[in-house]
Amino acid sequence: MPNSPSGPVMVAPLDLSARVDEALAVQAEAFGLGEDEIMVRRQIVQRHMTMPGARALGATTPDGRLAGFVYGMPNDRTHWWSTVVEPYLRALGNDEWLDDSFVITELHVHPLHQKQGIGRTLITAITDTAAEPRSILSAIDQESPARRLYRTLGYTDLARRVHFPSAAVPYAVMGAPLPLPRG
Repeated sequence: MPNSPSGPVMVAPLDLSARVDEALAVQAEAFGLGEDEIMVRRQIVQRHMTMPGARALGATTPDGRLAGFVYGMPNDRTHWWSTVVEPYLRALGNDEWLDDSFVITELHVHPLHQKQGIGRTLITAITDTAAEPRSILSAIDQESPARRLYRTLGYTDLARRVHFPSAAVPYAVMGAPLPLPRG
């Protein structure tokens, strides 16, 4: 069980629709989102949680606050994310990763709780329950603690310099076979 500065955190299923504002506050701190972006993401999260197979986990502190969260779902090529990344993956012969994959849609740990193993625990726990044989995700295409974590879990770059219409910086699409390694 990972720790936070306030003690051990509990990783368990999260009713993300009910705790969306708290989760987005964590994401805003971790990712530097403004109020306008939070409003847009609230709608996206609520829509995602109605998708077949969508699920979320939260890491809560002993006092019940959310230290981090992850959510994802089986990939569907008709989802917006897939339609954006598909040409980049196809150009490199990697578009088969869009089939039979579990997408990590969001993974965020509050800065006060980072570097405690919470992100690793969240992503391995959610992918452990995936029926799909592999996982895909996107991350900002620059060296970061998140990209280093993903690499230690077996994720490799499938496409880089992927441009999402609403993002100012390019992303990388990464994929890994499941199950992810422990430790």
